[in-house]
Amino acid sequence: MTLNLPNLLTWLRIAAIPLFVAVLYLDDTWLTQHQANIVATSIFVAAAITDWFDGYLARKLNQISAFGAFLDPVADKLMVAAALIVLVELGRTDAIVALIIIGREITISALREWMAQLGQSKNVAVSMLGKVKTVSQLVAIPFLLYDGTLFGVIDCRLTGRILIWVAAALTIWSMFYYLKAAFSSDKVG
Repeated sequence: MTLNLPNLLTWLRIAAIPLFVAVLYLDDTWLTQHQANIVATSIFVAAAITDWFDGYLARKLNQISAFGAFLDPVADKLMVAAALIVLVELGRTDAIVALIIIGREITISALREWMAQLGQSKNVAVSMLGKVKTVSQLVAIPFLLYDGTLFGVIDCRLTGRILIWVAAALTIWSMFYYLKAAFSSDKVG
């Protein structure tokens, strides 16, 4: 395991998961629900920003490692899954959205492992569509975590619900893209 600044940021992103989840369950004597929403949203957004920043630093500092390449998407998936489960429990998103997004992540992770065993991992390498899918999730979730009116104008619950359904559609699209890429390989079967 390589410990460098990019990997440290990824570990911090993973460590932030129980923190942003716990904040939403604090008793009202600690924080009001609105305050908890703001803190949880802030932690999630800071963690999401490190997703971009750790990759940038790894490239800039020439600290790209196999471990970092493994850990970074794991951190993303854990963060998104934790947020979706909490949001379903709080009634801010639908269970079907969580099932689509989490189910896709499990499916594609298993597909990548299988393709690696076949020596065909390049067929399911991360694509721009996969990156757009991740960004769409990381944009939608903070709206649902905030769950209030932003700047006195933006209904974050409504905006978040629309955006999370867009993210779910992109999630399905990217899943079929990866499945098609995997099964179009002449060595699969």
